Amino acid sequence: MTDAVIRAQALDLTFETNDGPVHALKNVDLEINKGDFVSFIGPSGCGKTTFLRCVAALETPTGGSLTVNGMSPDEARRARAYGYVFQAAGLYPWRTIAGNIKLPLEIMGMDKAEQERRVKEVLELVELEDFGKKFPWQLSGGMQQRASIARSLSFDADILLMDEPFGALDEIVRDHLNEQLLALWKRTGKTIGFVTHSIPEAVYLSTKIVVMSPRPGRITDVIESTLPKDRPLDIRDSKEFIEIAHRVRDGLRAGHEV
Repeated sequence: MTDAVIRAQALDLTFETNDGPVHALKNVDLEINKGDFVSFIGPSGCGKTTFLRCVAALETPTGGSLTVNGMSPDEARRARAYGYVFQAAGLYPWRTIAGNIKLPLEIMGMDKAEQERRVKEVLELVELEDFGKKFPWQLSGGMQQRASIARSLSFDADILLMDEPFGALDEIVRDHLNEQLLALWKRTGKTIGFVTHSIPEAVYLSTKIVVMSPRPGRITDVIESTLPKDRPLDIRDSKEFIEIAHRVRDGLRAGHEV
């Protein structure tokens, strides 16, 4: 028995539309183990985000099976098994950064002292400890995304689902946040599912890279990274990194040819 926290078997999802059925996912088999950092990469519309949304019980598969911590996705949602970071930070402009992070804790009915303790802890984790009293409009895009990550960490779920959180940021900020995210993952031991369109980002961050084909979304390759856990940015110039990136590129190309 593996220690898989997310397990998909023959997973299918077909959307019914006015123009006929749209096959978003087809026969997806995947296991994500505790502590993995798994990136999903593929062309637009290949089902990367759809798979993450199925895990989060935001979409309902039409075939196969999917479990999260041994539960159905809906049960896992009610058990607060995961935090979800969207492409946009989604912070409420009328709440301070600390107030935004507190929101899920308030909904959970946590006492105020525990709320304050957790907000302080996660602000330090994402290096925003001096910005709790600021409002979102007073922070840069990268800082807003770090606040969004802090909010998803505040209730200490074991799984973090991230849907292309750095896609709209410039390359310099993105590199910095990639480094910070790796450090955060190393400190917390979370299991992370991460959607990206960037081959270097996928290779740099991941212990496992899932390459997906154009619609209907199928897995064309699952690449186990051989890179060490400690990864300075300049590891991207190494022979090993470049070889993994080539394999990802080949998998993307093969997906188009199927």
